[in-house]
Amino acid sequence: IDNDQTDLPVKKGLSSSAAICVLVARAFNRLYDLKLTVRGEMELAYFGEITTPSRCGRLDQGCAYGNRPILMTFDADRIDVREVSVPRELYFVIVDLHASKDTREILSRLNRCYPFAEDEIHRQVQEYLGPINARIVRQAAEALRAGDAERLGRLMTEAQAEFDRHLQPACPSQLTAPVLHRVLSHPAIQPLVFGGKGVGSQGDGTAQFIARDQSCQERLIQVVERDLGLSALRLTLRPARRVRKAVIPAAGFGTRLFPATKAVKKELFPIVDRQGRAKPVILSIVEEALSAGIEEVAIIVQSQDRELFEEIFCTPPPIENFNKLSRENQQYCGYLMDIGHRVTFLAQDVQEGFGHAVHCARRWVNDEPFLLLLGDHLYASDTEESCARQLLNVYERVGKSVVGVKVTPGAEVSAFGCVTGLWEEPGSLLTITEFYEKPDLPYARQHLRVEGMGTDEFLTVFGQYLLDPKIFDYLEEHIRLNIRERGEYQLTSCLERLRREEGFVGYVVRGRRFDLGTPSAYRQSLIDFVKA
Repeated sequence: IDNDQTDLPVKKGLSSSAAICVLVARAFNRLYDLKLTVRGEMELAYFGEITTPSRCGRLDQGCAYGNRPILMTFDADRIDVREVSVPRELYFVIVDLHASKDTREILSRLNRCYPFAEDEIHRQVQEYLGPINARIVRQAAEALRAGDAERLGRLMTEAQAEFDRHLQPACPSQLTAPVLHRVLSHPAIQPLVFGGKGVGSQGDGTAQFIARDQSCQERLIQVVERDLGLSALRLTLRPARRVRKAVIPAAGFGTRLFPATKAVKKELFPIVDRQGRAKPVILSIVEEALSAGIEEVAIIVQSQDRELFEEIFCTPPPIENFNKLSRENQQYCGYLMDIGHRVTFLAQDVQEGFGHAVHCARRWVNDEPFLLLLGDHLYASDTEESCARQLLNVYERVGKSVVGVKVTPGAEVSAFGCVTGLWEEPGSLLTITEFYEKPDLPYARQHLRVEGMGTDEFLTVFGQYLLDPKIFDYLEEHIRLNIRERGEYQLTSCLERLRREEGFVGYVVRGRRFDLGTPSAYRQSLIDFVKA
């Protein structure tokens, strides 16, 4: 391994060796599609590193999550990892103290305090690394979730004070750390930060501060580099990007509903909602998006059909017809026009597959995460929050692409896209390890089983996706290189690529989907949707 481009200081308690091991595991995972989750990459990296003289702990492999904060709980070989989402930006500065520390000596001295405390020093070490540390970490996770930088700074300062009091006597040659404490107490730094502490097993390796805001972060770096002659790295924790846009492909012909689709687009087929109002399918799907807090909706249509869709959202009925409506329906006309202000129509004049339809929205989406809804599905939530809102909640928590999934019997699996993976939260959230489009039952039984589910039960795509805009790069590549499946540009293979490169989670939606793609499904959905 020729590691000549890293800017991560080595031997400073920043998990630099673990970072190399994680990247090696990730490279093999992507190159050979080993279907490892991030947790799997961490495990492989750990087993790799402990075969070397490097002294690493189980926590070091947390660097696999990059700059996404995580809460790791471990007891011997049992590890639990949960991502912690932040609601606002938090600004940190990491300072290389340009001194030295002997991690082996520190760990050797601390390990002597276990398993049984033989004196007061041992008891002090066990108290800090046990209940005191557990309390501070729990409170720090709460502060991160609340975006409370000031409280986090106080906890960092408290953690350092408790560390000094309880652990310094166990290894005074290393943990007295004069350079660290000189930097932490430097007068010019104090007005710029909420707090600071050492890193990892401490010693004169690295210091970390949480700045009051972004300008203080920049000024802090200047103080560190100019006044102290040290080097600094900025670390900014950011919330998941806000999802403002939704895309609904509606340009297909509807072959399975022929000849009805010669007269009426399938997205304009009538349905009756739970309030007893008759409406076109597309209106219900747009309402599903808006119920999640989406601000703008793009509907992909054929140019020749644009007026049909505009008639619903943008054109009031002629005055003679408007006057015949009840007062309630006249008000509903205003509601439709209000929705129309948030709807954009994009053209797909050549029908070359679902992936091609999604690609038509690339410029409009404009490098933002977006919600993708199928144009021939209806949705009904089993909770107070809509199905789409549930997906957005998961995205805000995990910060990566999400697909809604549904438990489906094997007899129906060939009609839907299917996923498999490893549970992060059993029965609710899983890391996806494979997408497969409309598998037959033998393939599903062999490759798509998910632990803990019933015999011949599988997870199929619910019809809602929350996608990172990088999906467009993969779609663009397929179109440029003319990579087709069954004669068309498909989305599923690009979802699989996005999974390998960026990670993908599946969420078992608490709700029902209603497929409208075949005559029998449409008939049954008309019956069931009004009662959902």
